[in-house]
Amino acid sequence: MQKDIQNYHRALAADDKAICDTLFEVISEQLPDAENKIWHAHPVWFLEANPIVGYDKLKNCVRLLFWSGGSFEEEGLTKEGKFKAAEKRYTALDQINKKDLKRWLKKSRDIQWDYKNIVKRKGVLERLK
Repeated sequence: MQKDIQNYHRALAADDKAICDTLFEVISEQLPDAENKIWHAHPVWFLEANPIVGYDKLKNCVRLLFWSGGSFEEEGLTKEGKFKAAEKRYTALDQINKKDLKRWLKKSRDIQWDYKNIVKRKGVLERLK
């Protein structure tokens, strides 16, 4: 784990840290070739400079966000924002279903929208995979 992500985790309350530690572990295991770093103040994983998945501490939960998750057709994810993102929110460690998480992470590799060029395309998303 990179130092900046370690610092992010250290600043969390114990329950939130446990959630984030588990998310980090599973995401890193399932996306070993993805670059991860702090981006817009929270941990995010990228494939070929395209944001795939990340998590952040909100006021009353930890949010797991898949940038292309709205196209996964998964009941466990809720669409987020005006683009193709979807999220899952956690308030306790035992809410993380690793089987679901691994399936979503596989889909995050197989189903991607081109977020890295969204500004250049003036807000228009194109499907990569």
